[in-house]
Amino acid sequence: MAGRGEGAGGFPAPASVRLASPTGRWLVLTTVLGSSMALLDSTVVNVALPRIGRDLGADLAALQWTVNAYLVTLAGLILLGGALGDRYGRRKVFVVGVVWFAAASLLCGLAPNAGVLIAARALQGVGGALLTPGSLALIQASFHPDDRGRAVGLWSGFGGIGAAVGPFLGGWLVDGPGWRWVFLLNVPLAAVCVPVALRHVPESSDGRADHGRFDALGAGLGALALALLTYALIEAREGSLVVAVTGVAGVAAAVAFVVVERRRPDPMMPLDVFRSRQFTAVNLVTLCVYAAFGGFFFLAALQLQVVAGWSALGAGTALLPTTVLMLLFSARSGALADRIGPRIPLTVGPLLCAAAMLLMLRVGADADYLTDVLPALLVMGTGMVTLVAPLTATVLASVDSARAGLASGINNAAARAAGLVAVAALPLLAGMGPEAYRSATEFDRAFDKAMVWCAGVLVLGAVVAVATVRRPVPGCARPECRRHGSVTAPPLEGRRPSEANR
Repeated sequence: MAGRGEGAGGFPAPASVRLASPTGRWLVLTTVLGSSMALLDSTVVNVALPRIGRDLGADLAALQWTVNAYLVTLAGLILLGGALGDRYGRRKVFVVGVVWFAAASLLCGLAPNAGVLIAARALQGVGGALLTPGSLALIQASFHPDDRGRAVGLWSGFGGIGAAVGPFLGGWLVDGPGWRWVFLLNVPLAAVCVPVALRHVPESSDGRADHGRFDALGAGLGALALALLTYALIEAREGSLVVAVTGVAGVAAAVAFVVVERRRPDPMMPLDVFRSRQFTAVNLVTLCVYAAFGGFFFLAALQLQVVAGWSALGAGTALLPTTVLMLLFSARSGALADRIGPRIPLTVGPLLCAAAMLLMLRVGADADYLTDVLPALLVMGTGMVTLVAPLTATVLASVDSARAGLASGINNAAARAAGLVAVAALPLLAGMGPEAYRSATEFDRAFDKAMVWCAGVLVLGAVVAVATVRRPVPGCARPECRRHGSVTAPPLEGRRPSEANR
């Protein structure tokens, strides 16, 4: 029989783990390792794209799919991944996600051609959708309330360090052992993470999640809509009948998704959450800013290598300031927004990022890091610091506190969807041909146009913020994750115990 304060298998009972205990330390280590796999992958792949294209003979569309195949399945399934953990066990689903992610990473590293790589990247996204919400959910469900805040702080801090190391590590791997090790690196990380999780991490679930059915149809329609629309945007330069039909089918799938979510008694994404005008407004701001961020980080890594002639290591290291600034100052930015309200940060932040996009117009052939690249990245990082923490806090504050985790999941998925649409659409809008990344002159010209587009979308986000965002009501939900270093999506708040399956 389990002792007092213990659950099944001799593990501590849910919400009773203390941070100073061996179990607490193992739990933090496991969740950091798991989440770092996804964070590293989201930052290192962009740096490897030119070498991937050269080695596999891939055109620009294939490079776009290398990024977007992962985002399609991740964005489409991340809400479902959190619900699976609530019902079947957070540790179990987390471990399945880590193993799945590592297996898909191995397939990416061994891919003989671009088609296999793209398919493996889609499988990676499925694993990411299982492990990404699971890592924070394990901490929130396992730690004693007195230690939960510090545990989340350690998890987010170490995860942010992983995100900061990502571009540097990716560049070093690409220039050294080769781009395949960008993916193969996940295998030894999983080999450490899985045994530790199974041996030292307590299982937890939510008994109220045992009833009802999963919204597999909604998740499938959402992912299908994203995939079809992405294909239509990437291939739109061909102007064929197939592209037109695919685009129409994508819109139809999106409409079907809305209809299904409206009619289901237990939808993956309850549409009534959008009755909050503040929640809807902040998600519109999210779509604008993360579309620009997704397009920027996809194209900037290419610009520095194709046009400026830098190595992969040089390009990856050059992008570090944005992540470092977010890691150092995001918590302070959140505290400032608590005092002055979110409207000013959500207006000023996108405008600073828009200015950074325009500063990137200075980055061309023979660009100097200190005078051309660094100023833009410092302004970019300052803008992201200004807006990301207030954005997350406002999302949580705009709904009932019992649905804060659901609101965060929707916001995180919206950011990732915006990024994948930008990666698909920007090359089309900027006039990049299939072989543009092989020509420094052609790519530089198109990059300048793309940065102007990104700046315009950011200004639109600022306009939406100043017109619609209001100060949250007192006593609303607050983020537990105060420090954040990822540039691809806002912090993901786990579902709190009282809201599972709502």
